[in-house]
Amino acid sequence: MQGVFSQVAVMGSSGMLLCAMIVLWRRGVAAYISAFMWQSVVLGALTAAVGYFGNDPQLYVVAVLLFGIKAVAIPKLLRRVSQRFTAGRESAPYVNTATSLVVSGLLVLLAYAAARPLEAVADAPTRAGMPLAMGLLFISLFIIISRKLAITQVIGFLMLENAIALLAVLATYGVPLIVELGVFLDALMGFLVMQIFLYDIHGTFSTTDVDVLERLKH
Repeated sequence: MQGVFSQVAVMGSSGMLLCAMIVLWRRGVAAYISAFMWQSVVLGALTAAVGYFGNDPQLYVVAVLLFGIKAVAIPKLLRRVSQRFTAGRESAPYVNTATSLVVSGLLVLLAYAAARPLEAVADAPTRAGMPLAMGLLFISLFIIISRKLAITQVIGFLMLENAIALLAVLATYGVPLIVELGVFLDALMGFLVMQIFLYDIHGTFSTTDVDVLERLKH
């Protein structure tokens, strides 16, 4: 049973990592939103699996909240923002697609090296997925700094929060419900604040391209 659980953790973590790499591979904002949505679905399913194998019913509540907020509500709001700003494509990111994919591979290798000490001290059956979770964290940070559209950076931030949640679930074999609720509230408030800033920026400068906003300063 533990072997099956370990494989589930690795498969789920791999799926979430691939969803993040889609953002580096594709250029359409709609694809980014779909990638985040499916990443959140996988996170919710993996959290429910941890609750099942770890006999922790509270994680079922967390999984339902994950699905409702991150897989349904936030993607719906992101689509509305994308349509409002007519931000259809990330036309010219700071780092091109080929280089981004190479960098993402190097970041995953770095994550495996960085997570080795954690794997050595962790005794949870989910520890095999920890390097992938750390790789997702690094790639999410890379998305934030390598993309020009503000909405893409917001998606990178949301994926970063997913990576932190995944790492917490895998490393601690499930976290207390009150902690998860606090994280949900922080992530939701952060997203709403970002949405307000996006509307203000677009209303003032008629663009959310960070590169254009940088040129306006000079």
